[in-house]
Amino acid sequence: MNTITDLNTVDQTTVGLYGKFLVTRADGKDQPGGKHEHDEYFVLNTTTDRHAIPALIAYAESCQHQYPLLAKDLKAIVSNNLKAANDFIEVPAITLPNGTVVPAFMVGRYHASEAMPGMVTINADYKPRVNINYHDARKASAEAGYQLISETQWLAIAYEITKQDDNWTGGKVGEGEIYRGLHKDTAHGAQNGHFTSEELTERRWHVLSNGERIYDFSGNVYSWVFDDVQGDDNGIIAKAFASDSPTVTTAPYKSREYGIGDTSTGSGNWSGLALVRGGCWYSGGRAGVFILYHVWPDYDAGNVGFRCTKSL
Repeated sequence: MNTITDLNTVDQTTVGLYGKFLVTRADGKDQPGGKHEHDEYFVLNTTTDRHAIPALIAYAESCQHQYPLLAKDLKAIVSNNLKAANDFIEVPAITLPNGTVVPAFMVGRYHASEAMPGMVTINADYKPRVNINYHDARKASAEAGYQLISETQWLAIAYEITKQDDNWTGGKVGEGEIYRGLHKDTAHGAQNGHFTSEELTERRWHVLSNGERIYDFSGNVYSWVFDDVQGDDNGIIAKAFASDSPTVTTAPYKSREYGIGDTSTGSGNWSGLALVRGGCWYSGGRAGVFILYHVWPDYDAGNVGFRCTKSL
C-alpha cells in the first residue's frame, strides 16, 4: 500500500491503494488483542463511485448461499442506487410534419441495460439488454415504472435530430449526412456507453434542440417500438400504413438519403408484427434514425434491445 502524506493532493489515477479511511469495528474486536486487530478493510463509496456497484453485485452473488440476508441487503442498496442514477433526458414538445403534436416527455439517454437480473438500468456503464422479445421488453419497462418508447415519440426524436446542425457530418443541416452511430461492424457486438469507434462517422450521440444528448438512437442495437399509430392496444401493428401516417410522412428525405436509414419497407400489411428501429452495429448503409423494420414480437436476438420513456 502506498504511503500518502497529503490526502488533498492525491491524483488517484497515478497511485494504487493508499490509506484513505480510518475504520473501526463497532464490536471493538479490532482493538489490541482482539480477534480482528490486524485485519485490513477496503471501503467502497456506493453513492458516487461507479465502480462500487459492480463490486457489490459480485459480492452479493458470492455470499448468496452462506449469507443470504446480507446478499439481499446488498442487492437492495444496488437496486436503490441504480434506479436513482437512471439517466433520462427531456425531449421538448414536437410537431410532426403531418400536424401530429407529440407532448414533451423523458427518454432514456441510453438503451435499457440489466446490471442486476430483473432490473432496468439506464446508464453508460452497462451494455444494452438484448435477447429480449417485444412483450418482455414492455413488461420490464412497466415493472421499472417506465414505458417502452412509442412510435410517435421515436419519430419526434428522429425528426428533431435531423434539424440540428451538430448532428450532421458537415456541420450544417443538409451537409454530409446524419451521424449513424455504430453501424460498420467495427464493434463486433453491443457496447456500453463508454465505447468510442475509431471511425469518425460512427459518432454515437445526437443532440436535441435543448442541448441534451441521446446515445445510440442509430446504431449499436435496434430498439423495440410500441406502435401507437397503426398498432393495437398492445402496440402490435394492426393495419397497413396509411399514406398520411406519420410513420410514412415524417422522414424529411427519401430512404437512405443523408444517412436517415432504410425507410423503403412499410408497404403491404404488417399486422401481427412489431416495429424495430435504429439499426445495429453491423447494419451498414441501412442504419439511421428513421430506419424502419418489423419482426415477430416473440423474436429475441443479440441485436435488439429497448429504450424506456416516462412522463414529465
